[in-house]
Amino acid sequence: QVQLVESGGGLVQAGGTLRLSCVASGGIVSHNKMAWFRQAPGNQREWVATVATAGGTNYAESVKGRFTISRDNAKRAVYLQMNSLKPEDTAVYYCRDLVLEIWGQGTQVTVSS
Repeated sequence: QVQLVESGGGLVQAGGTLRLSCVASGGIVSHNKMAWFRQAPGNQREWVATVATAGGTNYAESVKGRFTISRDNAKRAVYLQMNSLKPEDTAVYYCRDLVLEIWGQGTQVTVSS
């Protein structure tokens, strides 16, 4: 059974950068469409970005131009490069396999003003 593990979160000042990683383990190797979501306290979980198997990407308007999603199929990894971070980016970030419909445990990102 596939498991997803996120890492790379932390505390950063506004304008700073972070790079999140999501690595899959176990189960049958597949290179499914993957996505990052986030959930701030008191808010619903929201979609951030998607990367297709071949690398095509889509972004929420709120992060377009600042965040970059990418993948390394050989490492079974998906990344989220976050630049020009804002306090409103503070949330728990989750990766999701959109075909298997599974979530990672999440990683906390806190942006101070």
